[in-house]
Amino acid sequence: MATEVVQTAHRRRYVSGRETMAYVLFDSSKNFHINEFQTRFVVDVLKIDLGWNSILSLINGIWDVINDGFLGALVDKTNTRWGKFRPYLLAYAGPGTLFISLYWMAPLFFDKNPLNAGKIIFWLALAMLLETFSTVRELAETGLLANLTPSPDDRVRLYTQAEVISSIWESIPQITMGLLIDMVNHKMVSFSLQSAFVGMGTFCAAAGGVLAIFFAVFSRERIAQSPEKHNYREGLKTILRNRPMLLIMISEFLGGFSVTTWEHNYYIDVLGSESLRNVVTIPGAPLSFLSYTYINKVRARFPIKSLWIFGQHLKDVCSLGIFLLGSVGGRGAKGLYQNRWLMVGLLMFRDICYKGTLSINKIIPKEILLDALDYCEWKNGFRSEGVTLATKSMAAKIVRNIINSFTTLIMKVTGYSLNAGFGNQSDRAKYALFTMSLLIPAVTGFLAILPKLFYDLSGQKREQMYAELAEMRTARQEIYNEAG
Repeated sequence: MATEVVQTAHRRRYVSGRETMAYVLFDSSKNFHINEFQTRFVVDVLKIDLGWNSILSLINGIWDVINDGFLGALVDKTNTRWGKFRPYLLAYAGPGTLFISLYWMAPLFFDKNPLNAGKIIFWLALAMLLETFSTVRELAETGLLANLTPSPDDRVRLYTQAEVISSIWESIPQITMGLLIDMVNHKMVSFSLQSAFVGMGTFCAAAGGVLAIFFAVFSRERIAQSPEKHNYREGLKTILRNRPMLLIMISEFLGGFSVTTWEHNYYIDVLGSESLRNVVTIPGAPLSFLSYTYINKVRARFPIKSLWIFGQHLKDVCSLGIFLLGSVGGRGAKGLYQNRWLMVGLLMFRDICYKGTLSINKIIPKEILLDALDYCEWKNGFRSEGVTLATKSMAAKIVRNIINSFTTLIMKVTGYSLNAGFGNQSDRAKYALFTMSLLIPAVTGFLAILPKLFYDLSGQKREQMYAELAEMRTARQEIYNEAG
């Protein structure tokens, strides 16, 4: 009987075509931005002192950890006729779009003095507001996705389609911004780097806000929530009894030790062109689409734990090998890490490996996270996505924000100069960028493998969970219907 219940629940398609399209567009908006160029924006356009920027990042990181707790508890206490998560997604769209636009327009309001006190205070206040609204969006988005459908297979179908379709255009802003940076640096255009950042940044912010509203309007939450309200302490207890979620949290906590100043700096300051990053991605581009043709087959054949480890750490293995080869010749002009075409070839090989397994890296972590949220309901009889997701985020942010706050300080210590100009950084600074872009993320990323080895929510145990959940939800819905 249980097997028949779960098979029926798995086969049924709950999410409509219109709703699927809304989610696909919304999913693309998450990456429809130029955030990967934030470091370049701060050092090349806004020009905030690197030391002060580290202090601001540390303060903002502390705030980021603090606000997760009360926002998670607030979400779990929400129960409206529009749902538990949709109101927050709607509330995010307007203010979130405004503050992101102000972020990229900040250079219009201040001079280029790196120690301008007004600019530093404004930047800190804006960063704290952005962190608050990004937390709201993250909680609302993940919680809503977990409640769109009670069928795990329907859920996999939904975000697989989203990944495939949104990948067609979501990288356009990053590619365009890279080309604009190169054209400005090589004096091929008359407009400034500031104009490029302001224009692209505000355009992407507006597009993301519109798509967030679109998804919130057409989405629907289909998993009934418990009518009882649970406090933050009760929510934390559910996490302690949720082994899969604890393992995810520990893995992300250890993975937070990864230190990087973004590869964009390496491409621009060492290899001399951000557009080379686009060249690197050309051979692997078709593989990113082809990878989704086999995702269901590998999900059926291999343990989800093995796929989780393989998908998330293949790139780390490649990065470590590239670092060792690039270090041949030592620090300086003879170092292979400064050989443009050799490094492009090596990075191209890494991207081919990554894109060829992209579906595993994109789909499996989402599936594991949403399974862990359902595990909470299975063990406790109620859902606590708000507190759970906030605590998960908090665990990783404690490390990541502290480490990231020292990123620009590391740049300063290694000799990176705000005044050196394009192509004029010292060999010491260039090798530091090479190291932080490849070696440090790879080595620290391996730490996150350890908790994954103990993950066991798969196979028969997972089938049993969804069979019993289907029965629990049916009984709960009947009680709600009788109550009117």
